[in-house]
Amino acid sequence: MRIIYLDYNATTPIASEVAEAMKPYLDQYFGNPSSSHSYGIETKTAVEKARKQIADLINCYPDEIVFTSGGTESNNYAIKGIALANKNKGNHIITSKIEHPAVIEVCKYLEKNGFEISYVEVDEFGIVNPKDVDKEVKPSTILISIMHANNETGSIQPIAKIAEIAKKHNIVFHTDAAQSLGKIEADVTKLGVDLLSIAGHKLYAPKGIGALYIKRGIKLEKLMHGADHEQNLRAGTENVLEIVGLGKAAEIAKRDLESNQKHFTLVRDKLHTTLESKLESTKLNGHAKQRLPNTLNISFLNVEANTLLSELKEIAASAGAACHAEQVDVSSVLEAMKVPLEYAMGAIRFSVGRNTSEADIEIAAEQIIKAVQKLSSNTSSPTIDTGEIKLTQFTHGLGCACKIRPQYLERILKDLKPSNHPDILIGNSTSDDAAAYRINDETAIIQTVDFFTPIVDDPYQFGAIAAANAISDIYAMGAKPLFALNIVGFPDKRLPEQVLSQILKGAEDKATEAGISILGGHTVEDPEPKFGMVVTGTCHPDKIWTNSGAKVGDVLILTKAIGTGILSTAMKRGLLNEKQNNDIISSMSELNAKAAEIASKYNIHACTDITGFGLLGHLSELTTASAVSAEIYAEKIQLFDGVLEFATSGIIPGGTKNNLDFVSSKVEFAASIPEVMKLILADAQTSGGLMFSLKEENAKSLLYDLEEASIKAQAIGGISQRKGKDIFVKHV
Repeated sequence: MRIIYLDYNATTPIASEVAEAMKPYLDQYFGNPSSSHSYGIETKTAVEKARKQIADLINCYPDEIVFTSGGTESNNYAIKGIALANKNKGNHIITSKIEHPAVIEVCKYLEKNGFEISYVEVDEFGIVNPKDVDKEVKPSTILISIMHANNETGSIQPIAKIAEIAKKHNIVFHTDAAQSLGKIEADVTKLGVDLLSIAGHKLYAPKGIGALYIKRGIKLEKLMHGADHEQNLRAGTENVLEIVGLGKAAEIAKRDLESNQKHFTLVRDKLHTTLESKLESTKLNGHAKQRLPNTLNISFLNVEANTLLSELKEIAASAGAACHAEQVDVSSVLEAMKVPLEYAMGAIRFSVGRNTSEADIEIAAEQIIKAVQKLSSNTSSPTIDTGEIKLTQFTHGLGCACKIRPQYLERILKDLKPSNHPDILIGNSTSDDAAAYRINDETAIIQTVDFFTPIVDDPYQFGAIAAANAISDIYAMGAKPLFALNIVGFPDKRLPEQVLSQILKGAEDKATEAGISILGGHTVEDPEPKFGMVVTGTCHPDKIWTNSGAKVGDVLILTKAIGTGILSTAMKRGLLNEKQNNDIISSMSELNAKAAEIASKYNIHACTDITGFGLLGHLSELTTASAVSAEIYAEKIQLFDGVLEFATSGIIPGGTKNNLDFVSSKVEFAASIPEVMKLILADAQTSGGLMFSLKEENAKSLLYDLEEASIKAQAIGGISQRKGKDIFVKHV
């Protein structure tokens, strides 16, 4: 199966001419460019040739080009370099709401360090109005940074007009040209910019190489310190091999600019017109004319983008920016453009390249049309072999990681009035796992609801895991489950009914294992499969476990390993080995019944189960409710095999990042706790373990009993007096 590549804005292949130019520098010419002997002279000559090739492309002097590791470093150097070099003059920077994260995140960092950032709005086409930039200018403004062309929509910004404003106020002007270079003219003299960022891998050069144009006379604070390489502007031995590649790529880009533009426009417009002629309710995102010739960002009404991409097995494209492939939320660019939600969720970026043929476009258009029609509401029930179905490809989020961001949820819930009926034992005023209502002096009803999108590919396993996850809330309250009701969202036009049957069967078998019956439920048609339960249980009113009873001196015990969010993301990408796959499925499918039964013999002060808000999120809820603090030890927390390695390589779900952002102000980490461990501790769990808070003298006995029952529980820390933060993460 040949995949049609339509994601050139994410990265480009290395051009054959570029690869050929690089070959001698793999082994033949290996000298250090700083060396004075013949080996060094050879590579130094190659570096300077490349510098001139890039200078020729953007019409500047060669000594105005500094080589970097890529677009991200170039943006960091430009923005931080100006900020730090001019902090005595001012602390105000102007940028836009549609910048690449390599600009936005730098600005956020500077905000935390005393700088003021103004984020300019854009119009419905994603274009900045220069007048809006002018309005934001202050006496303290030291830098304006506006991208040349947007990476998602392709919309081209009025850089020359903004440059006039910058010049009028004597402000340094930077533009990120990573996406535009080689597709449209980027003459720095005509643009009027002082700084311009270049990324090699967008230009048919290798990944890991870039450049920054620094106009003569512009002073930046260095980010890289060491020997005086790159005109004493960036330390580190030059990456000769890839610099040669970038230089050659720049030469080709200049040579073929006009012909490439014609080709890009031809195939892009062919795709657009074909889709528009055959499909109703499409929307072009970005400017129809003032955009990159190779970029088509198009929305399909009420069709979720990631769901559509899962159908396009022979096409490579992006839902929003490729660097946010796991992101659940609507693109910040489309949000800034105020694209309606029903269209924004269905936005796909198709970006063509030099190798895209008209035949490719014809095939791709046909497949896209079929997929969109298949996902529309008036298609007939599908006949798919259930053995070929991978449920995780039909959803934007995985399991409990698809929960609404805790920051957002907190804002929504803060205005709800708590119920005050005398028989309400636990309601919406706390963050407990379930509600509790007193029937009489001997009995309280415990009730919970939980549902989510698939976390595994197998329908039966998904049903079993979702059931175990929902029932767990009852066990976390110290209660006994009685019965359950199913909650179903199902794309009956996309998936055969056998899939739903298997989901329900998995849930039924897990309910039977828990000793309860499923008495009915409710179903709705949904673009994504979703499943969960309402579970009802009972408990003596005086014996309910809550998250508000933790006491100073208590030990915290956790009954399952963590890392299901990270591993399930790796699973979706096909990266898990058989053992890792089996381990997390087994853990998520395991009921917390036995652990709860054993713990019921002890005086449990507080309890919660670890699910979508992660270990730190749920522990923070417990400490807040109990008016205490917690100290936990990173080494004591069990991790599933592979979690640390996958997290280190960046395989982290969006829900996990949201969790860490939410709790970061509530947690104090030891200085030596690495960032990756912070993310793991915030990882969104599905059907995680129970966390008990109990007296130290009872903890060892409970741990022994759990071990005897083959439950690998661990004491992870303890409860202390309230002292500013909710949680203190330490080393043993």
